[in-house]
Amino acid sequence: MNAHDKAFRRFLIIWSGQLFSAIGSGLTAFALGVFVFQQTQSTMSYSLIILFSFLPSFLLLPFSGVLADRFDRKKMMIIGDIGSIAGILFIFLVMLSGQMELWHIYLGVSISSISAAILNPAFRAAVSDLVSEELYSQASGLIQLANSAQYLISPLVAGFLLSAFDIKLVLLIDIMTFLLAVGAVLLIMKHHATPQKHDRQSFFQEMSEAFRYLLSMKGVFSLVLLMSVVCFYIGLLQSLFGPMMLTVTDSKTLGIALSVSASGMLVSSLLIGLFGMGKSKVFMLSFSLVFAGLFYALMGVFTSVWLIIAFGFLFFITLPFVNTSLEVLIRTNVENERQGRVWSMITAISQIGFVLAFGSAGFLADHVFNPLFDPDRLLGQTVGQVIGTGAGRGIGFLFVLSGVLVAILGMMIGRVRKIRELELQVVEVRKT
Repeated sequence: MNAHDKAFRRFLIIWSGQLFSAIGSGLTAFALGVFVFQQTQSTMSYSLIILFSFLPSFLLLPFSGVLADRFDRKKMMIIGDIGSIAGILFIFLVMLSGQMELWHIYLGVSISSISAAILNPAFRAAVSDLVSEELYSQASGLIQLANSAQYLISPLVAGFLLSAFDIKLVLLIDIMTFLLAVGAVLLIMKHHATPQKHDRQSFFQEMSEAFRYLLSMKGVFSLVLLMSVVCFYIGLLQSLFGPMMLTVTDSKTLGIALSVSASGMLVSSLLIGLFGMGKSKVFMLSFSLVFAGLFYALMGVFTSVWLIIAFGFLFFITLPFVNTSLEVLIRTNVENERQGRVWSMITAISQIGFVLAFGSAGFLADHVFNPLFDPDRLLGQTVGQVIGTGAGRGIGFLFVLSGVLVAILGMMIGRVRKIRELELQVVEVRKT
C-alpha cells in the first residue's frame, strides 16, 4: 500500500467518526425541533432553535480558522466534539430535573454550536493534510455524504424513537456518537501531524491577512458573495420546511419525508465519491443551482405530501454537486498553509445569508406570508387558487419565489468571467 493509500485510509477513519456524529446531531436537531413546535405551535420558536444552533458557530469561525492553522487540527477536532457533548448533556440534565424551558434548549444548542466552530474548519483543513489533490473530489463527496446523513438517516430514526421512547434517549445517543468521533481521531493522531506555522502573528493580523488574501482572489470572492445570497434562500428552506409539512401531516410523516427527500443527497454524494466529477466545476455549479431552484419552487406549489417528497428528493440530488463544485474550485486555488483561515473567512461571508434567513424566517412565515393566504385575502383569492390557501400556504409561496431567484443566481454564476477563470488558473498551474 503506497503513502497516498495509507493517508486516504486515515482520512476515512476520521470521516467515519464524523459520519456517526453527524447522524447523532441530526437526531437531536429533529427531536428538539418537533418537541418545541408541538409545545408552542410557533414557527418562530422552531426557527430560533436553528438560529441558536448556527449563530455562535458563525460568529466564531474567523477565530477558529486561525486556530486551525496554528495548532494541531486533530486535537482541535477532539476539543470540538467534547464541547458538543457538553451542550447536549446540559439539555439532558435540565430535562431530567423537570425544569425545562425554551431558553435552556437555546443555550444548550448554542454551546454545541460554539464547539462546531472549533471542529469544522479543522476538519476541512485536515483534508488537505491527508488527501492528495487528485482525490479532493472524492474526499469532498464523502464529506457531503457524511453531512447528508443527518438529513437522510436521522429524521427517520428520530421519528421512530420519539414515537416509542422519550426525547432523552435521543440525546443520549447523540452523546455516544460524539464519543465515537473522538475515538476515531485518537486512532490516527500518532500517524500524521498537522503542518505548523512558525511565524505567529496575532489573531486579528491573521484574520486581516486572510481577508486581504481572499479579496485579492477576485474569482473566489465573487463566488463567495453570490453563494451568500443562495445560502439565504437555502436557510429559508431549512427553517420552514418542517412547519410547512406539519400543517398537512404529522411529525412521523415529516421524518419520513425528510429522510426520503434527503436520499437524493446520498445518491449524488456516492456518485461523486466513487467517480468524481467532470472537468468543468463552474458549469456543474451553475447547472446544479438552476435545477435546485426549479425543484425548490415546485416544493412550494403543491400540498400533496408525495409530490413535496418527490421534488424534495430532486432538490437534494443537486446539493452535493453544488457543494463539491464550490469546494474544489476554492481548495485548488488556496494555498494549503492558508486553508484554515481562508476557509473560515469564506464560510463566514457566505453564511451571512443563513444568519439572515434563520433570524427572519419565523417572522416572515407567521406575520407576512401565511396571513396573505387567508381565503379572504387578495393572494388567497388569486395565487391561492393555484397553490392553496390557509395554514402553511404562505410558506409555499415563499418557496416558489425563493426557487425562482436561486435559478436566476445559478445562471448568473456561470456568466461571471472571474469565476470562469478559476478553472483556467488551475489548468495553467498544472501545466507549469
